[in-house]
Amino acid sequence: MLSKPNRIGLALLAACFAAGTNAAEAAKPEPWQIGFQPAATPVMEEIIAFNDMVFPIIVVIAAFVLALMIYVFVKFNARSNPTPSRVSHNTFLEFAWTVVPIIILVVIAIPSIRLLYYSDTTPEAGLTIKAIGHQWYWSYEYPDNGAFVFDSVMVEDDALQPGQLRLLETDNHVVVPVGTVVRVLISSEDVIHAWAIPAFGVKKDAVPGRTTEIWFQATLEGTYYGQCSELCGVNHGFMPITVDVVSPAAFQAWLTEAQTKFAESMPAAEFTVGVASATTSAVP
Repeated sequence: MLSKPNRIGLALLAACFAAGTNAAEAAKPEPWQIGFQPAATPVMEEIIAFNDMVFPIIVVIAAFVLALMIYVFVKFNARSNPTPSRVSHNTFLEFAWTVVPIIILVVIAIPSIRLLYYSDTTPEAGLTIKAIGHQWYWSYEYPDNGAFVFDSVMVEDDALQPGQLRLLETDNHVVVPVGTVVRVLISSEDVIHAWAIPAFGVKKDAVPGRTTEIWFQATLEGTYYGQCSELCGVNHGFMPITVDVVSPAAFQAWLTEAQTKFAESMPAAEFTVGVASATTSAVP
């Protein structure tokens, strides 16, 4: 039986989830989707802006090369040009097809390097989470909030509830507060996995014996989905990631409940060993 404060906390958390559902309703894969999911972090906004800049350049280059090839096929085939020219050099053309690609690459490289630096430089974090890959599920630790640990396993088809997404729903969600910089320390217990959330614009390998790091700052409340993005084994496609972004008040309510729930789900000694094991596996 939950105490009154815990019941109030759960009610508040449920209300916040309900309020945030519409905000992030599209932050999931859609049938026949070919574009990005809506951005939910500043990094993903920058990625989409960079894509919008590069895509027209790619289209123009592809169209130009196609037109040039068609022109060559028509103008210089054996029937139209039975006596080919013996000219082997053209200074202007050689200069143009060397300099123009360099200019294009510089135009693309400057915002690309800026975006790489921005996404790879973690600002001061308000929350740290450890994500540890296993065959084939993820486990998570909140080291700054009681160091509790929990596993996050995919919900099987026959256990899905209405509204839950097949192959993307997990039994225990990662929960983070909206607007907070979240640092995620990533490692693996067995093989190389990858922690990826498309709407957040994050993807980082989980390497056994090493710790990698990413960050995100979700700007919209709601539920976001990701998957392991490495070919890590036979069940590679069955270790999803589900993240709930909630208000700070709802996050505090969830923390209170999670510290009790996941500490009481195992004996105290086993819980201590589990925390130590998770911590050790995330340290190079």
